[in-house]
Amino acid sequence: MDFTAHYTSPLGGITLASDGHALVGVWFDDQKYFAAALDTERVERPDLEIFADTRRWLDIYFTGRAPGFTPPLLMRTSDFRRRVWELMLTIPFGQTMTYGELARRIAAERGMRSMSAQAVGGAVGHNSISLIIPCHRVVGADGSLTGYAGGIDKKMRLLQLENACI
Repeated sequence: MDFTAHYTSPLGGITLASDGHALVGVWFDDQKYFAAALDTERVERPDLEIFADTRRWLDIYFTGRAPGFTPPLLMRTSDFRRRVWELMLTIPFGQTMTYGELARRIAAERGMRSMSAQAVGGAVGHNSISLIIPCHRVVGADGSLTGYAGGIDKKMRLLQLENACI
């Protein structure tokens, strides 16, 4: 069973999800793939400690500051997507990385000559813990704002909030 809570952000409603101990989902309410990582059985429990930690993270983030901590995360996904998501966690606040850069890093780790940036893009797009796993910091090869499941307008506003060079 999963638990959910709601957070009202400056960019709209956000649904938080947890297994009771770790965060399994953070989605803008109108986001593509909304709640894809959740069990069919879920209960609203805004009082959970993990949700208090996540609300504190979001409160700090939406003031334009790096929160300085990451709530406990449980990535319910394939090994490949998990590795892409882990790499996204290394992108510093206010900075961006291209899909190609992520692909090159994964290829190097696996001893491969190359990796498809499109495959990485699919993993980025299916990130179920948005904002905290900063898929909004991943941009096209030319710096273009492509492919954000929450919408390009939100991606632009998040990067502006972080004073990222876009």
